[in-house]
Amino acid sequence: MRTPRQDIREPRIGDTAPAPNRGTAGVLLAVAVVLTALNLRPAVTSIATVLGDIRTEMSTSATWAGLLTTVPALCFAAAGLAAPWIASRIGLGRTISVSMVALTAGLALRVAGGPQLVIGATLIACAGIALANVLIPVVIKGSFPARIGLMTGIYTAALQGGGALGSALTPGLLDPLGGWREALAIWALVSFLALALWIPASRSHRGAWAAHTRRTAGRRSLLRSPLAWTVTLFFGTQSFMAYIAMGWLPEVFIDNGIDKVHAGLLVGLMSLVGVPLSLFIAPMAARRPSQSGWILAVGLFGVAGTIGMMVAPAAQPLLWSVLIGIGMSAFSMALAVLGLRARTPEDTGQLSGMAQGLGYLFAGTGPFLFGLLHDVSHGWTVPWIMYLGVYVVQIVAGVLAGRARYV
Repeated sequence: MRTPRQDIREPRIGDTAPAPNRGTAGVLLAVAVVLTALNLRPAVTSIATVLGDIRTEMSTSATWAGLLTTVPALCFAAAGLAAPWIASRIGLGRTISVSMVALTAGLALRVAGGPQLVIGATLIACAGIALANVLIPVVIKGSFPARIGLMTGIYTAALQGGGALGSALTPGLLDPLGGWREALAIWALVSFLALALWIPASRSHRGAWAAHTRRTAGRRSLLRSPLAWTVTLFFGTQSFMAYIAMGWLPEVFIDNGIDKVHAGLLVGLMSLVGVPLSLFIAPMAARRPSQSGWILAVGLFGVAGTIGMMVAPAAQPLLWSVLIGIGMSAFSMALAVLGLRARTPEDTGQLSGMAQGLGYLFAGTGPFLFGLLHDVSHGWTVPWIMYLGVYVVQIVAGVLAGRARYV
């Protein structure tokens, strides 16, 4: 078994930078990971809060809106399954660079045309997000092996913070900037800044990452591992509910008499709650052999918020948003177990690809089913009952995935 000190040195294989600069290179990489993470959610959360404006201008149907809200998760599934294979061919750092190029291009293109271009450009942007989603945990496992919990917490906090900014800021930018196109275009500029930092930050680590990704091809499949399937179910169910909350919660609030700006702020708060929790929970949980207790605890908060939304959404919208936000911090646990249930960066890559690829494939049905049940039942109670049922599955799968075992 390697000692912690050996694990810290190992990811530096192939790094030719002088020893005094290695600490600086690590800090630069950590900052690049954070800035990249900040850009992996606004593409989804920003468009949800202005969907009504887009539909009004383009005269699109509810079916088109449902497709737009489902596209991200389905795209995450397809590109996520391909991420380890692509990284083994062109390298981990270059694959993430390509993902950021795709994200920036997609965000810029989707404001430049009509309904078809919005869908197509969203596909491009989400393909880029999917690649980074799968591969950033591999970067953390390989380059920060002694600080998996801390870096996962910081990474998750940045993801949730970016999602919160996307939903909270975009509606307020409509009037100052002149419309939804200009408001959404801002996020392409932020993505470009992340790309500009990632490229130089990743260069000194490519030698070490190449050693990990070269061994990905031809390794044993995790499809026969019950633990890998448990982790996948945990990741898939929490993503299923997260995309319903990000895609439909504004509409639920608006339909219950809350104005558009406040609805956007409430959803932003829901995502923002997870930022400090992720910074605290993931490092604390990672220090223990099992993360099951933490997963159960945050899940119970989320269940309470779900019941509140189902029974009286307009009674305490702030409280329900906070409770659901606490529950959604299970995302930090889902990302943490990708590294904690795998012994090596290679296994982390495979587990991350399986959990996120298949998990997002399941999650992609969430917004569609929630909307379908709303249309069929002519209300929000039945969709929330479905949401609550999936929540129970998530808690059970999470408790099992949190136990101290390895794939």
